[in-house]
Amino acid sequence: MAATVMIQGAGSNVGKSLLVAGFARVFARQGLRVRPFKPQNMSNNAAVTPDGFEIGRAQALQALACGVAPAVDMNPILLKPESDIGAQVIVQGRRFATCKAREYAALKPQLMAAVLESFTRLQAEADLVIVEGAGSPAEVNLRAGDIANMGFAQAARVPVVLTGDIDRGGVIAQLVGTQAVLDPADTALIKGFLINKFRGDPRLFDDGYALIAERTGWAGLGVLPWFTQAHRLPAEDAADLRRSGGTGGFRIVVPQLSRIANFDDLDPLMAEPGVTVEVIGPGRPLPVEADLILIPGSKSTIADLAYFRAQGWDIDLAAALRRGARVLGLCGGYQMLGRLISDPEGIEGTPGSVAGLGLLDVETVMTAEKRVTLTRAAHVASGAVAEGYEIHIGQTDGPDRARPLFTVAGAAEGAMRADGRVMGSYLHGMFSADGFRAAFLRSLGAEGGGVSYDAGVEAALEALADHLEEYADCAGLLRIARAGV
Repeated sequence: MAATVMIQGAGSNVGKSLLVAGFARVFARQGLRVRPFKPQNMSNNAAVTPDGFEIGRAQALQALACGVAPAVDMNPILLKPESDIGAQVIVQGRRFATCKAREYAALKPQLMAAVLESFTRLQAEADLVIVEGAGSPAEVNLRAGDIANMGFAQAARVPVVLTGDIDRGGVIAQLVGTQAVLDPADTALIKGFLINKFRGDPRLFDDGYALIAERTGWAGLGVLPWFTQAHRLPAEDAADLRRSGGTGGFRIVVPQLSRIANFDDLDPLMAEPGVTVEVIGPGRPLPVEADLILIPGSKSTIADLAYFRAQGWDIDLAAALRRGARVLGLCGGYQMLGRLISDPEGIEGTPGSVAGLGLLDVETVMTAEKRVTLTRAAHVASGAVAEGYEIHIGQTDGPDRARPLFTVAGAAEGAMRADGRVMGSYLHGMFSADGFRAAFLRSLGAEGGGVSYDAGVEAALEALADHLEEYADCAGLLRIARAGV
């Protein structure tokens, strides 16, 4: 079976996803067959595998770092929050249930079998599996039934490396305190520690580093400086959503919906030198001087439509249109632009219908069947090809579908108002296609082209691997993986 190591965090957002991607690239460059694995992920930023399954976006990036296609076994449990207290549960790539937090706590023990099944399949095809934890094992109140951190590590007998985030302060307490609250059987699985996100001279932390090693007995695997190119890699957590990007003259404004989904659609636009992208949070008006207002995807379209109106953004949107702005809705944003959204089965909550923004002459009916697929589309206006993915419930139709944004295998996809100023599409990932992105921006009067988005991501992964090889004890990490527990 493959050697395995698990990267856990002493807190949330310590950089686990990026570290797994970076170490995956380090060892893949050494010729090892590496696979990423995350037992349970919580994110509305999902990716689609070539065979039509859903996994977390971070695992798709980690697969790219390994040099392999993303696969459903890399993330067998995906939680997609739909409200403050409930989430859609995806099991091995397919929608399984919608649960409130207490209901999911009771369900978790039943899901361990699927987690271990996927993990075993990955081990069989790899030399090394690098596992990513979720949140922190220090949340010992959640230990019973855990499948994301120490519960999984115990079940699969996987050694753990614990990571602390020094940028937040208190990193000594993060690591030593985690050891203090864990059950001794769980503590015994931790074999090493990493310090991440250090700013300045790492040697200034020598005494603190030694203190952690002395107090815990764990092997120190390095103090990692802040990785300045992290913004070039797709983020998974909405907390990491960049508020702005680019310095160009063409202004794209994006309302940050409360359940924003698949927001990595914005990354290629932020990489364009002729564009400035601004993400507008709650309590702020949408700038009416925008050239393009992009309404992103949402995990809960109807709830986010109400949220959109509660912010007064519907009024701002109408004012921006009067001043000459264009509007593009993606997936849930596309559904919001129509005249009506009907949910007869109550898939998103109470059964019923709500009026949309009325800017496209289309209507959407929510259906239980979820469309999850990779999609190759041709831009009607330019002929440029965009390779993206669809991941949505609901079917949209109406007169404005007679003016599609794309064609897919000869069929219409998306819709456009007669004056061309309002557009909608279900195609996520469209802007990753350099040719389409350039053609689309030029059609709106913006500068576009000359930037290879995928090449930029690849360069950032290489730089991340170089960074870890310089500052982390990669050989020590591999020894831990091969020694096991």
